[in-house]
Amino acid sequence: MDSKLKKHLRFIALTAGAAGVSAASSYLTTKYMMHVALDRDIPKAPKGAEKLITGGGPGQDFVDAMLSSSEKLAATPNETVTVTAHDGIKIVGHLIEQPNAERILIAMHGWRSSWHRDFGMIADFWRESGCTVLYAEQRGQGESGGDSMGFGLTERYDCRDWANYISGRFGEDIPIYLCGVSMGAATVLMASGLDMPKNVKGICADCGFTSPDAIWRHVMNDNMHIHYSGLMEAVANEICRQKTDFGSHSYSTVEALKTTKIPVLFAHGTDDSFVPVTMTYENYKACASPKRLLIVPGADHGMSYYVEKENYEAATKSFWHDCEAGLI
Repeated sequence: MDSKLKKHLRFIALTAGAAGVSAASSYLTTKYMMHVALDRDIPKAPKGAEKLITGGGPGQDFVDAMLSSSEKLAATPNETVTVTAHDGIKIVGHLIEQPNAERILIAMHGWRSSWHRDFGMIADFWRESGCTVLYAEQRGQGESGGDSMGFGLTERYDCRDWANYISGRFGEDIPIYLCGVSMGAATVLMASGLDMPKNVKGICADCGFTSPDAIWRHVMNDNMHIHYSGLMEAVANEICRQKTDFGSHSYSTVEALKTTKIPVLFAHGTDDSFVPVTMTYENYKACASPKRLLIVPGADHGMSYYVEKENYEAATKSFWHDCEAGLI
């Protein structure tokens, strides 16, 4: 998103928010926002431009810590593995094995992010806790194939593909956990509604949204101050269907969680300006399986581990222990 494109986005927001906005303007606004939301390739955004969509931004201390840990994880020796997904797309992961691992984590990163950025801070804790980790690269991002992202609608099947790969490679005795942040959390929660290998023992979901439609509505209404009209919703649904084969209303984390039997640990920060904490409360309420909830006061989007590291680690260890001991 260059300076001209940024100005154009601001102009669209002002125009679309005005009284008496035309159907043509609503259509063009929605088409552009779906381009930003779903397409792999968009113009590069200058520093700070993402605040238009996310509704804010982390402080410099967090950014510095995130960048440092991201570089460290990216430089860690790993095995690059490739799987052919359910629809023929090649998806890529980075496997970091631990000797005599106690469990294996499948980590799904968020929207327009990367495996080492979203999990750099927590990687040492996972390693020290005896976890082998498969850091997946989400479709439409990084080295994985695909021209579009699916906001969990398509990625839930990728998650199952990875679980089948891990179970087939390492056997059915070692516990597997599905872990995700933001869109990655929505991915693993939607995946909870699918048949999984029997050794998938739990899910750890940090600041996940409930559905594509719900997060787009929040971003448009609350962050960009554009009224998400019925026409815009219909256009977004159709564009999503064209790009992913799924409409934005076709599935949700809530629908998946109503029938899941996989235990879930939910985490979210109270000050999340991108994905409101109310979405995790909605997910938690819908969850039919054994569940735990960690709410971190003052944490913005994806910052819960950074803000309350000790509590986050304790909650995670307790969840692993109880899942593996058959207590939940």
